[in-house]
Amino acid sequence: VQLQASGGGMAQAGGSLRLSCAASGRTFSNYTMGWFRQAPGKERAIVARINWSGKPTYYADSVKGRFSVSRDSSKNMMYLQMNNLKPEDTAVYYCAASQYYTGARDPDLYDYWGQGTQVTVSS
Repeated sequence: VQLQASGGGMAQAGGSLRLSCAASGRTFSNYTMGWFRQAPGKERAIVARINWSGKPTYYADSVKGRFSVSRDSSKNMMYLQMNNLKPEDTAVYYCAASQYYTGARDPDLYDYWGQGTQVTVSS
């Protein structure tokens, strides 16, 4: 599986961005998928997770009510809709896939990673 994240950019506080993750190489319909982010000097941390059936199963407390994860398995795509962005959302965002773990938050339990897309939110 190859993953490619896109859709990052610059936004003002209160604005919105939509990230996309395209998967190729094999079907990922039975994989748990996640969005992670890594800010400078910080560890990579999970933002949102979605299971194989398209049900979101985790949001970080810092993004609850503002971010929404979805997937379209027929198109091998995953999305992260980010609303009401805050400067603290500034980070490189990565999409990832886990073949064996349905409830993983640890990045080490994800098998495939996209290259990352930069999100910068100004105040």
